[in-house]
Amino acid sequence: MPINYKKIVRWIKIFILFYCGIGLIIYFFQNKLLFHPVSLDSNYKYNFSSPFQEVNIVYDSSTTFNLIQFFPKDSNAVKGVVLYFHGNRENINRYAPFAENFTKHGYEVWMPDYPTFGKSTGELTENILQQEALEVYKMAQAKFKDAQIIVYGKSLGTGVAAYISSRKNCKHLILETPYSSITSLFRRYCFMYPVGRMIHFKLPTINYLKNINAPITIFQGSNDWVIPNSNTKRLKGGLQPKDELINIQGASHNDINNFELYHKKLDSLLQ
Repeated sequence: MPINYKKIVRWIKIFILFYCGIGLIIYFFQNKLLFHPVSLDSNYKYNFSSPFQEVNIVYDSSTTFNLIQFFPKDSNAVKGVVLYFHGNRENINRYAPFAENFTKHGYEVWMPDYPTFGKSTGELTENILQQEALEVYKMAQAKFKDAQIIVYGKSLGTGVAAYISSRKNCKHLILETPYSSITSLFRRYCFMYPVGRMIHFKLPTINYLKNINAPITIFQGSNDWVIPNSNTKRLKGGLQPKDELINIQGASHNDINNFELYHKKLDSLLQ
């Protein structure tokens, strides 16, 4: 049977067009794939059950970091502060219910929104995420000692939390559903592309861990399909004997808060 070269060439062209098309989508729309913010009007009024205060950190002429400070009901029994860097969806409203996990133990919870999330403004870049973390830490350091500052990261925020903990001292670093790097996550699904050169956001958590002196606790769900266990387990190489990686059996990416083991471990860290 003769080889139909025209048909082969046609399929090669189709493959190349498909490959290039997907590559362009990844490159130009990566922010939309990675971030799913919900912005809020500057006049929007938050309504939380816990005592809170809203703070705006003006970074430059176009960038303002909006921050909510949640307070324990007993203001005379404050142990310290938890700097809570949240995930890639919506805004503070989505994550505010988790503040009670810490305020009930006497910790304030400071939860910033990233640019384009909630009331925060400005361009969303990796450098700006890092600068925001530094600004929030600087504010916390003016009120609390390093030994009173706990840094907490959830999903996307784990890379930000690990970054600031590698630059500043803190009491404890807690990571919920972390990744080894954003690049490694994209590479899992886009292995046929040079994602290391294509992706703007790196957030190499695994590299930050090497420079962290504080104890590290990692929570990961056994059924997490967003950030697979195989990706999280890469972080083991950066952990010390004092650190702990806790796998919550049956938990997925967004429901770890529903499991007793998570609360038991977290409560023991905060008591």
